[in-house]
Amino acid sequence: MHRLERLINLVAALLHADRPLTADELRNRLPGYAEDHGAFRRAFERDKEALRDLGIPVVLEPVDDAAQPGVVGYRIPKEAYYLKDPGLAPDELAALHLAASAVRLEGASGVAALWKLGGELGEQGPSSPSAVAALPGTAHLGPVFAAISARRRIGFIYRGRARNVDPWRLSFRNGHWYLAGHDHDAGEERMFRLDRVESDVEVTGDEGAFERPPHSGAQAPPWEMGGEEALTARLLVDAGQATWAAAHVGPDAVEAWRPDGSVVLAVRVTNRDAFRSFVLGFLDHAEVLGPPELRADMVEWLENLCPS
Repeated sequence: MHRLERLINLVAALLHADRPLTADELRNRLPGYAEDHGAFRRAFERDKEALRDLGIPVVLEPVDDAAQPGVVGYRIPKEAYYLKDPGLAPDELAALHLAASAVRLEGASGVAALWKLGGELGEQGPSSPSAVAALPGTAHLGPVFAAISARRRIGFIYRGRARNVDPWRLSFRNGHWYLAGHDHDAGEERMFRLDRVESDVEVTGDEGAFERPPHSGAQAPPWEMGGEEALTARLLVDAGQATWAAAHVGPDAVEAWRPDGSVVLAVRVTNRDAFRSFVLGFLDHAEVLGPPELRADMVEWLENLCPS
């Protein structure tokens, strides 16, 4: 028997059991396991870990049997396995179908769950698109997605600090996944790059604990898509690039137009890497005026690129 078939049988047995099943019961009920006790235990342990790595909650519980005190068994709680309806509108379901057809998430478990959210598949399953885009995944993507759907607060370590966040939405930009949400410790909306989360993502709040604010559809610029302490950068752009720069960052960021046609921009920065990339796009036509620590950071970064 192929291992995949054995895993499917194991999930079905644990999911539909009306009580926890002991390891011996599973060995007797399920085909594909060796009769030798040692070989069975090794295969069963590997299968349990494989299911848990896929995000399937295999739990250990006491068996309610007076004749066998202290005996434990296994089961998969239905309430933890099945996805709840997130209340998607028809146009959102259609968009989800399209995304699931055309995008493959690399390294992310539970991709089939996207099809559950999108509705029932046809008899032939999803059609194979002519072109498939492979998006890089992350181990945090599944837990964060589930927390957003259930509107549950999450906790994690980011840049060495514990964060308690109401997760609002995920976005993918410039090769990275970002989480937007309300950071309770900072007291404001923040963006977090998921591949920079330094711990497991833990669900710490009750279901439906917050309301997501309406999304305007406009996406924050890359230099605001980070979890660093916010600062206001002052950037001088030469006359030849000034008009484009002012239009790109928006009129609210224009601090002053100078007589020679150059412009001073004041932009909020929470992602210094992205801000450096933005500034370098102007080559020698832009200068970071302040604050001093950001200017020094830019100078040091450039000196490291071009060592003497």
